[in-house]
Amino acid sequence: MVYLTRRYRFSAAHRLHSEALDAAENARVYGKCNNPYGHGHNYVLEVTVAGPVDPHTGMVCDLARLDGAVEQEVLERFDQMNLNLDVESFRRRVPTTENLCSEIFHRLRRRLARAGGAGSTRLERVRLEETNSNFFEYEGEPDQKETGRKAR
Repeated sequence: MVYLTRRYRFSAAHRLHSEALDAAENARVYGKCNNPYGHGHNYVLEVTVAGPVDPHTGMVCDLARLDGAVEQEVLERFDQMNLNLDVESFRRRVPTTENLCSEIFHRLRRRLARAGGAGSTRLERVRLEETNSNFFEYEGEPDQKETGRKAR
């Protein structure tokens, strides 16, 4: 099994605000990220796929297929967007980077599965860096693991 990680970049704005909380609780929980005008990030996305090395190509993954999936499912949907206003899945869900990381994972997993994977590979994990100090990783739910192994 070989793991390949590919890095992508996009920029997006968001406001962290939950309709389930009152104004004071939103301010307490989200602090300056609850600014009514929002704020932006230059995100760094790492997508990791895993699979055997193809004996004919010597590669674990067709990079053009992987890049195409990320372009359509992530970059076209999120780059230069206001996540709260422009992305349907975040109209009722707080666009934290945790939620964004999970959303990206599920979009890519569906897309790669429909396309027969990026070769014979499977999506292993996504890592989303929000700032130099904060990054998040998502590997799917333990019962959704294609390999049957336990979550790390």
